[in-house]
Amino acid sequence: MLHFGAKPPLPFEKFIGMCRGLIPREDIDIIKSITLDNAYAYKGEQPTIKKWRAFDTALRNELVRVRASRKRVDPYRFIRGDDEPDVSINHLAINAVRNPSILEGERMLDQARWRALDEFSIGHYFDMDILVVYTIKLLILEKWEGIASSDKPRLVEEVTAKG
Repeated sequence: MLHFGAKPPLPFEKFIGMCRGLIPREDIDIIKSITLDNAYAYKGEQPTIKKWRAFDTALRNELVRVRASRKRVDPYRFIRGDDEPDVSINHLAINAVRNPSILEGERMLDQARWRALDEFSIGHYFDMDILVVYTIKLLILEKWEGIASSDKPRLVEEVTAKG
C-alpha cells in the first residue's frame, strides 16, 4: 500500500521490471505510458485510465478557469477535452490557487488526485485497474520525493536571479 506523503517504496523503473513476466507485455506498455504531465500517450480504452484522464483534465480545466479569471483572459482557448465543470473541483482549484504557498497549493491538488485514485480502486483487487492506480500513486510519490530532496536554496537563487 502507498500512502500520500511517504517515501516511494521503489522507483518506477524497478516497479516496471517487477511486472515483467507477471503481466502481459501489452499491460506493461500501458503502465509505461502513464505520466503525470497530461501527455496522455495511451489512447486505448482501459477504464481506470479513462477515469483518471477525465478527473485530471477536469481539475486542470478548473485551474485554467481560476487563473484566467485572475488575469482577465478568456479561459476557453486553454480548456481541453469535454468541459464539464464540477463544483467540488472548482472549490479545490480556487483554494489551491489562493494558497499563499505554491508548494502547499500543489500538495492540495495532489492530495485530491490521490483521493480520486482511492475512489477508482474501490472493488478492484489484483487486476489491471489496481496496477494503474498504483502506478499513478507511485509517480505522485516520486514527484514529491524529488521536491523534498531538491536543493531549495539553489533553486530560490536561480529563480531570483532570473527575475
